[in-house]
Amino acid sequence: MANNAITIGGQSVLPGENKRLNIPIDRLPTGTLIDIPVYVFNAKKPGPTLLVQAGLHGDEINGIEIVRRMIAEDHFKVKSGAVIAVPILNIFGFIHYSRDVPDGKDVNRSFPGTKTGSMASRIAYHHVNEILSQIDYGIDLHTGGGQRHNYPQVRYTQEDELSIKLAEVFNAPISFPSKLIKGSFRNAAFRMNKPTIVFEAGESMRFDENSILGGIRGILKVMMHFEMISNIASEYANKNETIPLVERKWLRAPTAGMFIPKITNGSSITKGQILGIVADTFAKRTKNIKAPYDGYICCINYQAVVNQGEALFHVGAKK
Repeated sequence: MANNAITIGGQSVLPGENKRLNIPIDRLPTGTLIDIPVYVFNAKKPGPTLLVQAGLHGDEINGIEIVRRMIAEDHFKVKSGAVIAVPILNIFGFIHYSRDVPDGKDVNRSFPGTKTGSMASRIAYHHVNEILSQIDYGIDLHTGGGQRHNYPQVRYTQEDELSIKLAEVFNAPISFPSKLIKGSFRNAAFRMNKPTIVFEAGESMRFDENSILGGIRGILKVMMHFEMISNIASEYANKNETIPLVERKWLRAPTAGMFIPKITNGSSITKGQILGIVADTFAKRTKNIKAPYDGYICCINYQAVVNQGEALFHVGAKK
């Protein structure tokens, strides 16, 4: 029994073929055509079709490097099933160093999209109809926003048992359920019965080698689980103990001032522990930020000057 052909942008990738395809999206004001590059690795032997995508937000470059490196190192040449790899979904955001497309819309709030809608809506529409409709599982790669550094973590859909299993196999250092957001890729995938997880690691516009290696390691574990590959290279094979988190919350700045973290990202915390301080520039006032419960840090905002109410630490209690 042979694997199925995969057709994207009017081009087919037959069993046993590997191709780079392109989905035309729009043109720059100069007339330059912008398309989404899509790599398809289709084995002869049947198996699941796995989507690995990055750059849904154009400034989140750790995921882009994860996909690029896996393509360069031939990790996607599978023995069964198929991989659809999308290094940069939001090309417009990438070339503008931006999370969004030029009109300010977020592609990850525009699913399932429309054929004649805004730029973000059209990107989402083509993704749903050209890619999402053909996959069995998906891994969506993200980072934190500006100055917010996410400790490597996987977010899954609580209502989807296969999404939970996928998160367990990925085996990130931290994992937790995350609510579905209207217009998001994960919400669209859930509605189409396509189990997906989101890997969040690092911050925007800054490479973090630990995050990149963790992403590659998790993707290879998923591929190994589905028997798409025979082994994992030793540098990616080490085992994490995943820490499941519950009761997550953001700890916010109690006042305006200079923010000084007193703990490293990913660390365990105990109730009442001082995690950081916010101090005025004249050394007159200092406010402590304390842990609300025993748990772990999963994100730190490294913005040095903050206003009252800004999110500083993302924490979660251990399950």
